[in-house]
Amino acid sequence: MDHGKNEFATNESLKARRDEACPVGLPSKSGIYAARAKGAELWDVEGKRYIDFIGGIGVLNVGHAHPKVVAAIKKQADDFLHTAFGIAQYESYVAVCEKLNKITPGATPKKTALFNSGAEAVENAIKFARQITGRPGVIAFAGAFHGRTLLATTLTGKSKPYKVGFGPYVPAVFHGEYPDAYHGVSVEDALASVDHIFKTMINANEVAAMIVEPVQGEGGFNPAPKEFLEGLRKKCDEHGILMVADEIQSGMGRTGKYFAFESAGVEPDFVCIAKSIAAGLPLSALTGKAELMDKVVAGSMGSTYGGNPVACAAALAVFDIFEEEGLLQRAVEIGERTAKRWRALQQGAGKGVMGDVRQVGGMVAVEFVKDGDPKQPNGEMAGKIQLEARERGLILTTAGAYAQCLRSLVPLVISDEMLEEGLDIFDAAVEAAAKG
Repeated sequence: MDHGKNEFATNESLKARRDEACPVGLPSKSGIYAARAKGAELWDVEGKRYIDFIGGIGVLNVGHAHPKVVAAIKKQADDFLHTAFGIAQYESYVAVCEKLNKITPGATPKKTALFNSGAEAVENAIKFARQITGRPGVIAFAGAFHGRTLLATTLTGKSKPYKVGFGPYVPAVFHGEYPDAYHGVSVEDALASVDHIFKTMINANEVAAMIVEPVQGEGGFNPAPKEFLEGLRKKCDEHGILMVADEIQSGMGRTGKYFAFESAGVEPDFVCIAKSIAAGLPLSALTGKAELMDKVVAGSMGSTYGGNPVACAAALAVFDIFEEEGLLQRAVEIGERTAKRWRALQQGAGKGVMGDVRQVGGMVAVEFVKDGDPKQPNGEMAGKIQLEARERGLILTTAGAYAQCLRSLVPLVISDEMLEEGLDIFDAAVEAAAKG
């Protein structure tokens, strides 16, 4: 059957077809059309090779097409593709839940439900918190990204492009400040902003949940200091509010722990999980304290495709790969190596334009500014470097309120040699963009 594939296709010809067939609202981060990918490498339809520092936007911690994942997918596909877990259940769903219950932060017994996307995990966390507490209010934070469905968009703390024209939004959602030392927002300021919400917008005893990323993803890889997460936990405990951790980008080993909350020693009530859990197949999870998860009314959680058996098989392979290949430690090594190179570049070709380098384990980002001034974000420079890098065979993606950050989400299976090759390309791209 002809599905429109053409051995003579080019990036340009496929873009023309895409523009004709797909809406303009769909993003195109790299402008290339993939033909195949392996590990931390990707080849486009024209045969050009790229080192992949995007990793499917943080989805491919175990790399493209890991043999163990591919084998697990093929085996499950031979048995059955779908039953709907609510109709005919299967062991792999339960096994994924058991694994997540074991590795999520905190000693309190956990239970897990599986869904399809990060936004769906977030939506369910807030729904359940409202049902459990009988309260309407939710507090999120400036710079946050929680997804593109209506409630997730409401929770997101970045207007353009995520919120423009989509209102009115879900009611009773409020945004506090997120700590950001580089831009002058202290932990004390951020915690005080929550008290200000309690005082002026909604009483604390009407708030069901606070949702927070321990390291902001789209917000620019801003890490939450331990004191901030401890302060939020204290406020939640004081007022009977449930604490929701959005670990969709920071989780599944990206920071050198399975979850970034582990480093803070703070136990959330719910953890939203997705992205790298199934190596590219659609799977997400909501893991929560068992006593809370069991308070959700029977029949009020579920999903037709959630916890699909093929995705669950992939997820179980991902857990094995992390253990067998030591990827938690590898995340730290990759992050330290990348941050060291970028900080050196900051003093050379990037002087004055590379304003800050942030690293938590394998999450690394550099923020571009004008004249070394944090108050002058330089999204134009970040975009130029992204383009220069792509031309040289490295794909990157931006982050931050003004798209002024470039971030590394490189697969953790990358070799030292390939990582250095990618960092060399980055150096050359910065030098070329700074001159031009």
